[in-house]
Amino acid sequence: MNHGSFRFKPVVVAIFISLALIYSFFSLSDNTQKADEWTIHSPAFFIQHQSYELEICFPDTNIPSRPSFQFENETLAYQTDSSRFILSVNFAESGTLRLVDLESQATIAQESIRVIPLWLSILPPLIAILLALLLKEVFSALLIGLFSGTLILAWGKSHQGASIFFHALSDIPDEFILPSLSNPDHLSILVFSLLIGAMVKLISSNGGMEGIVQRITPLARSSVSGQFATWLMGLSIFFDDYANTLLVGNTMRPLSDKLRISREKLAYLVDSTAAPIASIAFITTWIGAELSYIQQGIDEIGLELSPYSIFLDSLAYSFYPILTLLFILIIVFSKREYGPMFTIEQKARIHNQSPRIEAIEHSTNPRQLAKSYNALIPVLVVVGVTLIGLYLTGSSQHQWDPTIGIGRNISAILAGANTYQALLWSSGSGVLVALILSISQRIFTLSESMEILIEGLKSMMHAVVILVLAWSLARLTRELETASFITSVLINWEVSAFWVPALSFIVAALVAFATGSSWGTMAILYPLMIPAIWNLGHQAGIDPELSYGLFLNVVSVILAGSVLGDHCSPISDTTIMSSLASSCNHLEHVRTQLPYALTVGGVSVLAGTIPASFGISTWFLFPVALLLLIGIVFLLGKPVSTYQHYK
Repeated sequence: MNHGSFRFKPVVVAIFISLALIYSFFSLSDNTQKADEWTIHSPAFFIQHQSYELEICFPDTNIPSRPSFQFENETLAYQTDSSRFILSVNFAESGTLRLVDLESQATIAQESIRVIPLWLSILPPLIAILLALLLKEVFSALLIGLFSGTLILAWGKSHQGASIFFHALSDIPDEFILPSLSNPDHLSILVFSLLIGAMVKLISSNGGMEGIVQRITPLARSSVSGQFATWLMGLSIFFDDYANTLLVGNTMRPLSDKLRISREKLAYLVDSTAAPIASIAFITTWIGAELSYIQQGIDEIGLELSPYSIFLDSLAYSFYPILTLLFILIIVFSKREYGPMFTIEQKARIHNQSPRIEAIEHSTNPRQLAKSYNALIPVLVVVGVTLIGLYLTGSSQHQWDPTIGIGRNISAILAGANTYQALLWSSGSGVLVALILSISQRIFTLSESMEILIEGLKSMMHAVVILVLAWSLARLTRELETASFITSVLINWEVSAFWVPALSFIVAALVAFATGSSWGTMAILYPLMIPAIWNLGHQAGIDPELSYGLFLNVVSVILAGSVLGDHCSPISDTTIMSSLASSCNHLEHVRTQLPYALTVGGVSVLAGTIPASFGISTWFLFPVALLLLIGIVFLLGKPVSTYQHYK
């Protein structure tokens, strides 16, 4: 899940207080002269080069006979209705709005207008990114980024001195956190994530997922089949990367030792199936957050498509997660390794040597109580109810039309479906079924089952905190028109829209590497890059179909880059958990995994993301990328001995 862990550091407090002091004591003169002759109804603040409407009202006795509204040396056009004047304004800089009587040329009234420079809108997410890189944790980075934005807004609302500090602090909960939480879709995502976390904890504890593992392990007779069985288990536990890492690593460790598979190779197999499959599967603990981040981006551009349909369409561009899963098979069946992994695997095969540490164990019932259907049935219920919910909510908006084909009908139904409602139905049903199975078999009492469910809810709290802060920061960036600034920069720098997906992938990978949090990376980048690529494509006059392909490409690569950075990061929670569950040295796991992750990442960008941006079909690019990976393995890799275990 890669939510990140909170590590409170003194430097966080120092930076936070420094920002507060700088803004609090940066005194600004207030030149506003409020005239009794008019009342201005206007936005709370103005952002440079954005369009607004001002409504100016006069008492009946004070309406000028020939009024003229002037801002600096520019005369503003207006529409009038009796004592009410409507002005459409677009300010380039701060200045003074004057009411001038054309007959006498006298200034009747004036008021200062403070305009927030558009470039300031990039500071909150930029601060969040830089602090995430510096502090290597995402919670305080998001919070300080949010605070810096509310300081900018407090200044734009003409607050002065110390009042800026206090207004900025009060705006965080009042204007951003509480409104984000009051959004019904956001609440649905939180409830879904919590319920899925509770279900995963229960089916892990009642032996269900261990039962799945037991069904797969008999397939392992050699080092090759053992690695393949590990890969299969990684795919089967697709709905949560934490559960995947702990269950597969701990369960396969004794078997991999018997088959002389190095602990480092086991950790690589575990780590490289957990996040990639959880990030692209339809029903996972990731899906709620992913849909939420996508929704934030499309809200900014007013695109009337469901986030679920966009997510499904974007899978065609998910080169890194898909190629990572296929690359494992290439390595396994070619019996070749390269880089540090070759040396360690060769030692494990010949001498059965592999550095080991004490393992962590997952909580489950004794092995004889493990029953795979305790996990399979709840998971199938979640998948089935989700599909039924999507159909029921979507068919109310679109009736099946036999003349347009199955594919277009399904797309239309998904586009009109209430994704959040369907996910709530499915997660609630999954928890209920898992609870019934646990109690009916007397594996747990009702009281014990509820305690386990509560533990599962607690396990999702890191995700909940990141989601709330991310929603708040996204709301702030919308108010500050951050997407407009990014779009204008890309246009002014003449960055082609065709290169934005590759740029987004690299930035996402770097941020995730430094923070160890793929969720935090997505939270920061999705609300920024989705509107930017959409606006850039339209302003460049790109063909609508190709422009939509670029949009989907960016949606996909932010997720893919986040997963790549997470794989390479030594501070990622799933990287650490993979080392512990596999009982191998953590730095050795990072060192041996890094060349493989970078290989797939490089091929994904060069043979996938970039050519796909220029309109080349992904149906053609995936086989090409796969052939390149095969070629790299046979070019760089050396054969490793195969160990056969006879029972």
